[in-house]
Amino acid sequence: MELNSVKEKAVGVTAEHGTNVDVDVLVVGAGPAGLALGVDLARRGVDALVVERGASLAPGSRGKGIQPRTMEVLDDLGVLDAIRAAGGAYPVGLIWRDGKRAGEQSMFDPAEDGEEGSAFAEPWMVPQWRTQEILRERLAALGGRVAFGREVTALDQDEDGVSVCFAPGGGAGAGTIRARYVVAADGGRSAVRRAVGIGMTGAGSDGSGVVDPDPILVGDALISGLDRDHWHLFPPRGDGEGFMAVCPLAGTEYFQVVAGFPAGTTLDSSAEGVRGTVAARSHLAADAVTEVRWVSDFRPRAALADRFRAGRVFLAGDAAHIHSPAGGQGLNTSVQDAYNLGWKLDAVLGGEAPASLLDTYEEERRPVAAEMLGLSTRIHRGEARRGRQTRQLGVGYRGSSLAVETRTDLGDEAVRAGDRAPDAAVDGGRLFDAFRGAHWTLLTAGAVPQPPALPGVRGARIGTYERYGTGVFLVRPDGYVGWAGAGAQGLREYAAQVGLGTG
Repeated sequence: MELNSVKEKAVGVTAEHGTNVDVDVLVVGAGPAGLALGVDLARRGVDALVVERGASLAPGSRGKGIQPRTMEVLDDLGVLDAIRAAGGAYPVGLIWRDGKRAGEQSMFDPAEDGEEGSAFAEPWMVPQWRTQEILRERLAALGGRVAFGREVTALDQDEDGVSVCFAPGGGAGAGTIRARYVVAADGGRSAVRRAVGIGMTGAGSDGSGVVDPDPILVGDALISGLDRDHWHLFPPRGDGEGFMAVCPLAGTEYFQVVAGFPAGTTLDSSAEGVRGTVAARSHLAADAVTEVRWVSDFRPRAALADRFRAGRVFLAGDAAHIHSPAGGQGLNTSVQDAYNLGWKLDAVLGGEAPASLLDTYEEERRPVAAEMLGLSTRIHRGEARRGRQTRQLGVGYRGSSLAVETRTDLGDEAVRAGDRAPDAAVDGGRLFDAFRGAHWTLLTAGAVPQPPALPGVRGARIGTYERYGTGVFLVRPDGYVGWAGAGAQGLREYAAQVGLGTG
């Protein structure tokens, strides 16, 4: 049966335990994590369906910064050109005091040339609503789609699959879907996470996760009287008004307005409220805000799910970790959750790898999420700057059971098993050109004999490159080194363990 017809059948079906599944993977939530996972599964030919509670994709700029590592991921998913066209580089900060320009400041620590072996050095700004649109368009081009108006009310799982119930009133969306696996990408208030009984532990002694009790208003608005070459910063003036930042949203005519308020303040999130805030904290008049496209208010939180898996249900994105927006880590960590999980689901569903491979998702991603939560919180509190860590090129899985390093006496900068495999020049192109796609790559570096080919694994060779040195590297579909050795001894045994055919 064709993928599209399977998805059409799944939209209106009611299934019972013991019957055939409607889809192999049900992804709940059409935010960045859910859409990225949908794209990854679709390009692999996995029978998956993305469902969304809302009637459309969520509006608003929200997470607007795409970090270099995520740019690499989006390149592999086939949306890099669209992301580049939709956004732009971050502007320098311009500080205003009493209606006058009082100086500039860099919003990020500069990257070194060729840092971490990547073509991407700095974050790229794209409003989240546009990133979601691009991923949805890519999903559609691959034959997948999003079913809207699907509110999860309950789920029940057994050893063979998961039955997910939806609220009535969703038209064709009412009823139950039976899936082999479910991925909860339905946000910080995840209905799926609550349904499987996974708690979240927050920062602070009370476990609330509140990073800062002061509420923040954020909105997208058209504003006259400010240039689009700067991120406009309005520090507190000592008259009770808090900070305000007004950032031009690349690729649009809008600005993102972010304003902090004292704890206990009841925010006015209406268009008039936004106009009043801008007028009170800047030299602009209220009518300089000519349109308010979207507005929200929140208290910065940091919380981590106690587990990322319950049986056949996995948590990804904000359902698994909630960040302060400071440092631009939430969207990026979420997309990389999806990138880690997609190839593993494919390998297990296809029968190439044992089901235990799925245990490595939580093993690898939960420590990363915990680290990124800590970093976001420190940046929010002014204890750290946006720099090398926030670019996420150094994120890796050296402690993972999938990382097998057989070499000894390596230098500090040497690429090891578990590390992200850096880019390098190869004949006529870049090493990342060889990595791109839903496959493993067998990389030989330096003057070592070419190892025997592995079925379905792409081969690549580079000359002398300091980071790789000399050796053999089996690079995972998500661009991390799984196995590394001075030669091929032990390679075939590892390949068999992760489900790669050895001929």
